[in-house]
Amino acid sequence: MSYILLKHLHVTAVAVSGAGFLLRGLLMLRDSPLLQRRVFKVLPHVIDTILLGSAIAMAVISSQYPFAQPWLTAKFFGLLAYIVFGMMALKRGRTKGQRAAWLLAALLAFAYIVSVALVRDPLGFLAG
Repeated sequence: MSYILLKHLHVTAVAVSGAGFLLRGLLMLRDSPLLQRRVFKVLPHVIDTILLGSAIAMAVISSQYPFAQPWLTAKFFGLLAYIVFGMMALKRGRTKGQRAAWLLAALLAFAYIVSVALVRDPLGFLAG
């Protein structure tokens, strides 16, 4: 698969993953029973697997890796923060207020990751 095709797949997966996370977060805040549907339990894992697989394939093809490229290292740590914040928002937050705060933190981490990718600068949107 060509790099450009992988990049388009990756960017599409980023958009779908982010939109899906936001939707799940809003449904969680509304205590919606829709969150119990199979699609909301399975599809995020499928999309995130495509996202990770395309990222790894692009890194291999381009020979650009986290811990060798500062902007990719920043994306890696931003991703770890996004995962932790997202888990707190959707599953582990004890109160609705905590979950809402973690959801906001996760969305900010997501925005940071995207901004780092766009400008290829570890500061992302913080670069000014």
